[in-house]
Amino acid sequence: MSGASDGAEANWILRHPALKQMKELQVGDSEQIHAAFLVYMDLTEVRRWKEVSCVKIPDLQAVLLEAQEKDGGPVHTILPLPVHQSLSHRSIRQVLDRGFPLLLCAVASDSTLVYQRMTDGLVTPDPPVGPFEDVGRRQHRKRRQQQQR
Repeated sequence: MSGASDGAEANWILRHPALKQMKELQVGDSEQIHAAFLVYMDLTEVRRWKEVSCVKIPDLQAVLLEAQEKDGGPVHTILPLPVHQSLSHRSIRQVLDRGFPLLLCAVASDSTLVYQRMTDGLVTPDPPVGPFEDVGRRQHRKRRQQQQR
């Protein structure tokens, strides 16, 4: 293999169509574009989400991703954000007002991705899943049965 082809292979990221599309949105923040590209690659190559596309909200100067977790599923908006970048309530409100479920994705400098589902208002948690026993009540019942004997 020649040295020229090694350099070309190493720069495949720079030629990736999604990265080119993100740059064409003219966000101006290269760190946010880099974060968006890492999230794009995670969604498409690792998680196999469908119909992943890039959009821009002019007021935010950020690249948003829209995608479906599975064919025919609801569209989600994903907001990639470098971990050190702050985000205001107004910014979150702008994205939530688009009407799609929102995932905020914090992108660390080592490319670690952490997704957080954002909602409009409070959401009650799902009940725990699994075989649970009320040990305290069970022990109380045993003591009461022993006392009755």
